[in-house]
Amino acid sequence: MATTSITIEETPLVRQLLERADDALILGHRLSEWTGHAPLLEEELALANIALDLIGQARLLYEYAGTLTGHTEDQLAYLRDAQGWRNCLIMELPNGDFAFSIARLLLVSAFVDPFWRASIGSSDSTIAAIAAKAEKETAYHLRHAGEWLIRLGDGTDESHRRAQAAIDSLWPYTGELFEAFAADGVFADPATLRAPWVTSVDNILSRARLVRPEASWMQSGGRSGRHTEHFGYLLAEMQFLQRAHPGATW
Repeated sequence: MATTSITIEETPLVRQLLERADDALILGHRLSEWTGHAPLLEEELALANIALDLIGQARLLYEYAGTLTGHTEDQLAYLRDAQGWRNCLIMELPNGDFAFSIARLLLVSAFVDPFWRASIGSSDSTIAAIAAKAEKETAYHLRHAGEWLIRLGDGTDESHRRAQAAIDSLWPYTGELFEAFAADGVFADPATLRAPWVTSVDNILSRARLVRPEASWMQSGGRSGRHTEHFGYLLAEMQFLQRAHPGATW
């Protein structure tokens, strides 16, 4: 018998915790899909480890959110319907080719790394501890993605074309990274991180001989539960075991 979906009473702090946890879990899930498909064995292991980092961050955030809502981390991950998820749309887009996944990891990590660094000074000691751990991981994610994007952009004509196409197609989804449901003093304000994000991204794009797209209309909706057509399929795969076998544990 299928489980009943849960709904969450979203205080400002719970909402912010879910935003960060959902971003990490969904991107981690997408990166995990490269297992068995990455272009190099070494890179397959690297992407799997990055995925595990992100899933680990999500678990810590869900665990904290659960102490405020009365739910377990598994319930928060597996028993919410699509409209209850707060991740940015960029996280849920299908992987595409290798250049697309690397470009997405670069664009996201260039935001998340300074976000966690700034959040180390949180007034909430639990958030500060999570941020201190996460920042060490995201600094590596940013460096890894940047090195790969430079190799692709400054490589062959074909790798350059694919890298530029990836940046162009992902750019309209980056604006949502800087949206947030305010929880004053707990997390860094994403709006203040746009300038350092642009600087970090421009530095990598310049070295990769890639062009930053012109500012344009930005996609949004993920933070408020309006997701792409791809998200339902992702959730169906990710939540299948828990929905089919309620309460199952390893």
